[in-house]
Amino acid sequence: MDDNKIIITVSGADKVGIVASVTAVLAKLKVNIEDIKQTLIQGHFVMFMLCETSESEYSFKEIKNSLIEEGNKLEVEIWVQKKGIFEKMHTIE
Repeated sequence: MDDNKIIITVSGADKVGIVASVTAVLAKLKVNIEDIKQTLIQGHFVMFMLCETSESEYSFKEIKNSLIEEGNKLEVEIWVQKKGIFEKMHTIE
C-alpha cells in the first residue's frame, strides 16, 4: 500500500533557491524523494515530487505544515497530499 507515499506540488514565480529550500526541509524531516519533475512555463515554476515518509518520525500533518511554512517564506504555493488520495481525486470512473 502507498500509506507512506506523498505527492508534493510547488508552484509560483521562478526564483533562485526554490528546489534547494524545499528539498532541505524534506531532508531535515527524513522524507525521501523518489521522483521529481520540474518545469518553467513563461517564468512560472512548477515542481512535482513523489516522496516516501516511512523513515520520518514526523506525522503527515507536521510534514505538510513544515512545507507550507517554507512555501510562505519562498512566496510559492505548496500542496501536500497522500498519494492514495491524490490518485482517487484524479481517477475518472
